[in-house]
Amino acid sequence: MVSEAARLPDELAAALDRLLPGRVRRQQPLGARTTYRVGGRAALWLEAQSEADLFAVHRALADMGRPVPVVVLGKGSNLLVADDGFPGLVLCLGGVFDEVSVDADRQLARAGGAVGLPVLARRTAAQGLRGLDWAVGVPGPVGGALRMNAGGHGAQTADVLERYRLFDLAVGAAQDHWAEDFQPGYRHSSVGDGKVVEWAEFALQPGQRRDAEALVSEIVRWRRLHQPGGSNAGSVFQNPAGRTAGELIERCGLKGRRLGSAEVSTKHANFIQADDGGSADDVRALMDLVRAEVAERTGMALVPEVHFVGFPDQELPMVDAGARAGGPAGSRRRADAPDVAGAGHPGLEGARSPSTFTRGRG
Repeated sequence: MVSEAARLPDELAAALDRLLPGRVRRQQPLGARTTYRVGGRAALWLEAQSEADLFAVHRALADMGRPVPVVVLGKGSNLLVADDGFPGLVLCLGGVFDEVSVDADRQLARAGGAVGLPVLARRTAAQGLRGLDWAVGVPGPVGGALRMNAGGHGAQTADVLERYRLFDLAVGAAQDHWAEDFQPGYRHSSVGDGKVVEWAEFALQPGQRRDAEALVSEIVRWRRLHQPGGSNAGSVFQNPAGRTAGELIERCGLKGRRLGSAEVSTKHANFIQADDGGSADDVRALMDLVRAEVAERTGMALVPEVHFVGFPDQELPMVDAGARAGGPAGSRRRADAPDVAGAGHPGLEGARSPSTFTRGRG
């Protein structure tokens, strides 16, 4: 007898294909799309290009009548995917979610959830605006920045966040939020599993283009000087209060420690490098080894910044749209739900945009 878990990809793929014909992909490389470049495949893969697409995904999830494993993927810069892969749906963003608007007069920038932070940092600096300079050194997207309250060089996302729009895959509704709703902490916020950042607005400070671009260039230079390139996810562990994780790891003699195809960087001890063609399970095992040795030798517990996907000791991120939508019979629609074909749906451009959007790539 085929288990319910084994049937799920086929059932969900069929539901998605009814609503978004030809868009869903099966057994797509997932680990290869992360900055570690190791790990397995996603059972299902879909790129959402509009809010109407997100509502269609909600309807398909609701038709399952039970919780479904869902990962919302950004640039894969803070993710380690198990070698066995992920048994559910990986949802990535494109289309209107990859657009940027900068209004120098109002000192506002709006970026879709898929826009890379380095792109946003350079676009705002080119307009002489300050406040997102640090973001040039963070390889993730705007959506990931909100989820993690990303930051660096003494600044963080919460410092400049003005407004943002979230789509709740379980409820099937989008809502605008002000910064007061954000509830930021160190590398976390109120943006949880099953929530998709459609766009975010940032309130910036005026300055001179030359000075802003010089600061961005200096941050890039500093990062290249002090942090390794290659296949890694940036900082592996959060910094404990008053200390740095790299300092603790190095003090324990773990710099350069190798386990299979993974190695603690010899340039920065809070980075773990994966070999080309390596194993995600090796990377995870080395992380666990480092945590255990630091705890034993210093009494301090390191907390990972990296999110683990598909490992047997980690709960799968689940979206239970069926419970909210009345089960398989319903795709009960909100009165303001968009037509899934997108007809008449304004998308990102219509959401009180401060100015005309341009593509976020480049």
